[in-house]
Amino acid sequence: MSELQIKIMDTEKTETLWPLACDLVEHEITTGMWMTTQWQLTGFDLHPNQDSAFIAVLELYRDERTDYRFNLSSQQPKLFLVLENPDAEGTPPNIITLTASQSVAGQYMDGDYLVLSADMPLPIQAWMEAFIGRHGELLEVKRKKRKGAGRASGQ
Repeated sequence: MSELQIKIMDTEKTETLWPLACDLVEHEITTGMWMTTQWQLTGFDLHPNQDSAFIAVLELYRDERTDYRFNLSSQQPKLFLVLENPDAEGTPPNIITLTASQSVAGQYMDGDYLVLSADMPLPIQAWMEAFIGRHGELLEVKRKKRKGAGRASGQ
């Protein structure tokens, strides 16, 4: 077990942090005459233990509350796991982040990362609702322009 995994295992669930075991499964797919290996996220274990191979910490941020609300109000709320693509087949992937924000996960889509998603467990949905309830909804307020701004002067 790496130092990072030991540090993550020592993390306890708080108002903003929840360590989770990610159930990653390696499976082979055939495309034409080629066979390749892909990783699939099948779910999460809410109570990780020493035997869990892939552990990540879901951290909630106050400035992402709008994204969380959008995710929770969808028909199937999801959690997004960002992995660094392994260099060689058979090598386990490196976990970059676990998030409930689609926009954060989307930022990794263009790079050399693999973004997987799975249904968000109900206890995590309730935990996120409580977080939003404690900190309030994040409303993006547009400031009113001052009168005459952007207009050519008529002199």
